[in-house]
Amino acid sequence: MAAGIERVDFHGQPALRLATGNAAAAVVSLFGGQVLSWTPPGGGERLYLSPQAVFDGSTPIRGGIPVCFPQFSDRGPLTRHGFARTSTWSVLTERSSKDYALITLGLNEGDAKHAGWPHAFAAELSILLEDSRLDLEFEVNNTGGESFDFTAALHTYLAVREVEESRLEGLHGYSYTDQLEAGRVQRDSGDALLVEAELDRIYRRVERPLLLREHDRSLGINADGFTDVVVWNPWVERCAAIADMPDDGFRRMLCVEAAAVHTPVRLAPGESWWGRQTLVAL
Repeated sequence: MAAGIERVDFHGQPALRLATGNAAAAVVSLFGGQVLSWTPPGGGERLYLSPQAVFDGSTPIRGGIPVCFPQFSDRGPLTRHGFARTSTWSVLTERSSKDYALITLGLNEGDAKHAGWPHAFAAELSILLEDSRLDLEFEVNNTGGESFDFTAALHTYLAVREVEESRLEGLHGYSYTDQLEAGRVQRDSGDALLVEAELDRIYRRVERPLLLREHDRSLGINADGFTDVVVWNPWVERCAAIADMPDDGFRRMLCVEAAAVHTPVRLAPGESWWGRQTLVAL
């Protein structure tokens, strides 16, 4: 595959394929502004995309890195996870050389298919592919005349060989809200998070990098601007109830999401906010 950026058809949806001279590659869907695939040099897919994902241009795509905005989950009056993941984004800029590929996608209130969001805004998602790194930066600008609040996340589905044999390190000592225990606040006391049952946790004010270890590879995860980290795996029963995911799909994925959830972001007119998530294949 030649280095550069090309427009492609991905399961019937318009997308961009990014590639570098050392064989790193990524695929980004314009529907949802969503990274659907990332393979660093040496191969090996690092993002989970459900083999039963729906590509009809209206249903959220299960997997990759969906953008949750302006609402995370059901924390507000909008549809779950907001409208950004079901809107078509525009290509604002694209640059590349043999060493990197960079695109910036844009979304505003005129592009977004939504109800119940009366605010003017401009959102940008910059995606940088470089060597063994994938970097996503999400920026929101208030272009209207009134302040607004929002919550957001990069809902990153990481691909794993076997989730029960994976370890997520770096969350020791942080408090989290357990969504499976009616929002009970607990503190992580283990050296590593092991997935042995359904998980749905929102860790607060995480300030250090995380490391996802597998027996033959690791992945560094770092966030800036985002204050929280969501860790999610549906496990057996919940996964079986998800129509666009195979029954054993939970074994091949772990969501580790850069998020701004506990404290909504408030933007006055003319103000902006940004958050970044960086993934590094080790």
